[in-house]
Amino acid sequence: MERGTPDGGPAARDAVSGRVPLAVVVIDGAGLVSHWSVGARRLFGYAKEDAVGRPAGDLLPVSGALPPHAGEDYAAYDDLGPDLGSSLDGHISYAAAGRARLTPSAGRGGRLDVLWWAYPLVGPGQERLLVLAADAARLAAADGPDGARVERIAPGFALHTDFPGADDLARRLPEILPSMSVAESARIVSQVLELGYPVLEFSQHDRVPVTPDWGVPRRAERQARRRRAAEAAAAGRTPEPQADSDAEDAEDAEDAEDLEYAAVRERLEFLNEVSARIGSSLDLSRTIQEVSRAVVPRFTDVAGTYLREQVVAGEGFPEGVPDETTLWHRVAVEHTDEPGRWDDVVPVGESMPFPAHTPFFQCMTSGEPVLVPRITEEMGNAIASQFEKRDIRPLINHRSMLVVPLKARNVVLGFMILLRHRERPVFNDMDRVTGAELAARAGLVLDNARMYTYQESVADTLQDSMLPHIEPRMSGCDIATRYLPGTLLGRVGGDWFDSVKLPGARTALVVGDVMGHGLNSAAMMGQLRTAVQTMAALDLPPAQLLRNLDDLAQRLGEHYLATCLYAVYDPIAGDLHLANAGHIPPVLVRARSGRSELLDLPTGAPVGVGGVPFESVRVRVEPGDRLLMCTDGLVEVRGEDIGVGLATLVESAAHPAASMDAACDTIIRALNTRGGRKDDVALLMARLNGVAPDDVGHWRLASDPSEVSRARELVRRQLRDWGLGALEDTAGLLVSELVTNAVRHARGARIGLRLVRSGRLLCEVEDQDSSLPTLLSAGPGDEFGRGLRVVTRFAKEWGTSSGASGKTVWFELEPPRR
Repeated sequence: MERGTPDGGPAARDAVSGRVPLAVVVIDGAGLVSHWSVGARRLFGYAKEDAVGRPAGDLLPVSGALPPHAGEDYAAYDDLGPDLGSSLDGHISYAAAGRARLTPSAGRGGRLDVLWWAYPLVGPGQERLLVLAADAARLAAADGPDGARVERIAPGFALHTDFPGADDLARRLPEILPSMSVAESARIVSQVLELGYPVLEFSQHDRVPVTPDWGVPRRAERQARRRRAAEAAAAGRTPEPQADSDAEDAEDAEDAEDLEYAAVRERLEFLNEVSARIGSSLDLSRTIQEVSRAVVPRFTDVAGTYLREQVVAGEGFPEGVPDETTLWHRVAVEHTDEPGRWDDVVPVGESMPFPAHTPFFQCMTSGEPVLVPRITEEMGNAIASQFEKRDIRPLINHRSMLVVPLKARNVVLGFMILLRHRERPVFNDMDRVTGAELAARAGLVLDNARMYTYQESVADTLQDSMLPHIEPRMSGCDIATRYLPGTLLGRVGGDWFDSVKLPGARTALVVGDVMGHGLNSAAMMGQLRTAVQTMAALDLPPAQLLRNLDDLAQRLGEHYLATCLYAVYDPIAGDLHLANAGHIPPVLVRARSGRSELLDLPTGAPVGVGGVPFESVRVRVEPGDRLLMCTDGLVEVRGEDIGVGLATLVESAAHPAASMDAACDTIIRALNTRGGRKDDVALLMARLNGVAPDDVGHWRLASDPSEVSRARELVRRQLRDWGLGALEDTAGLLVSELVTNAVRHARGARIGLRLVRSGRLLCEVEDQDSSLPTLLSAGPGDEFGRGLRVVTRFAKEWGTSSGASGKTVWFELEPPRR
């Protein structure tokens, strides 16, 4: 404090800090309020939500700095401070102070007597003006610094070095600023100190530096006085006289309680804001980032988030209490330090356990927050020992730390490590409570995201297990498929597609749609798909296959209904054999003309209805034609005639594309952009390449043992003509085994032998015996039973099928790579 001498000059005395309840307002470059403190609400009467974003001139009585609002009457007096100018565009370069009487708008009380200080701000941020204000009437009612009654109080400025204890006061200056990063607050503090520290100038020529009074210091002083009085009474001494009257003490208590309530309210507002910012998505990674960024820099300067291994992996709920072997994955690090400072030392994605002597272990095992006011050198060394070849001590030593658990259903999913810079106040008990509540809310949000991720993974796994992984190339045709779930929350459905290899280089193509959604439909789909594969392998005609499938669906339950389209492509004969059970018709795109058409098939009824006949038709096709089969989810939109979707399907199917996959994508884009699709989509496209006559060799053999050597020679000769001489020995050996079995067991007089060159080499042996061969366990002395074991050993694939006139045994060999 400075006191005037008799000759009028100032004389230095011990500095006395003027603890003043301050209103703090920050104004951006557009003249709008960007920060409105609790003190501003108490002084001016406007709630934060009503003040932020409004023109500052509507709210503040700062003479000259802002144009007054039409509903406010500002009267500046005492000629304090120069005019600030008329704009906030960065041209203001000096601070100003003043005193004003304010006649508020309608609905408020009497006139206010306000002291104010205004600091222009420069820098990269949006802040352009910092305004501090205090209630002058309240200060004038109190005694002056020397005990005399105050007649005149004015705001002023002084260099922070003009009074003793300036460094301590300067360190407290960030308390008046809104929550922001260390770099931002340091920038503003440096400008405030350069322009002049706020002071109160009393009529006795005293100048007192202003520090904010949030009520807590007074309460602490009052408690200290009471403690000293109690100690004196216990010792039999006379207590020290109280400096304040009972009325003043009661007023201080009321103020302290009011300010404490304001502090609690600010904490609750912070928690509500955090709750609103986190949980905007069920994506686990995004939720983790939201939780970390919500607390920096307002509550802490560094936030590191760790989660248990099962949570990160998207597995089930973690069981058991964590121990020293539990791996914790660092999933996020948010901080206000210079870029890159934390990235190399504590990179995101690292996994590590924590030993029992660390506060992290205590937090994750007890499930309670752990508060460390200051990390000592000893504790910093203990924590740093967990980081091999990286020294973390410069990042954590002497900082305040709070470790809070992320819990859900009373199980610790992870924890957050919160650190504050040395310049900020240390974490206290109120921060511990706030951190615990913050972690509880974050834990629930993370658990919801974890559960969604887990269920999504289960649904994807189930759907992938039920949908076949179709080879892109079959005998005589190329295949491309697409599957789209109906909704993000129902990824499992009853739509399916399939392809089955049949004798004679034929391929069965299937698309089906179980009515309904969800797990029940998916389960039925799996049963029907398995049944179709089994019956297709028996080489049943399409109409008969659907007849059997209908019977099966009725046996499974009365509510089991599904549509199905079954087609058999014969690349040698060049035709399609199709049957339909209540499904939408397929589209055939002609290669020669480029035109596409819906095939006119007997519709039939869905399988499961029962008692309805199924018919099949044959359609001639040429090499290069494309067959498109899909479920109705692709073409049907609620509120729209399905004919519109079918017309779009036919048009988009004819669009030329560079590949099969590109053609599928074109169709999906053309039909999936229409709004209203809620059903699953299964799409199968087959390019019918056919098999040229020159790639087929067919012979009739007599049922005589001498035909075995002839068959072997026919195969060798054909392979040499095709340039597949490397397969002569293997193919000859396997053909001789199959022909030998046919001669030995066939009832008819003729045996058929066919070779087909289509990607792989296919060999088929037909006879008139319907009994299918099986693998036998042949002993050392057995004369028979080794033929199929030889086929199993050397063939890429082999199989059998029975028909109306007998059976077919086939095998495939992989041509050598060139």
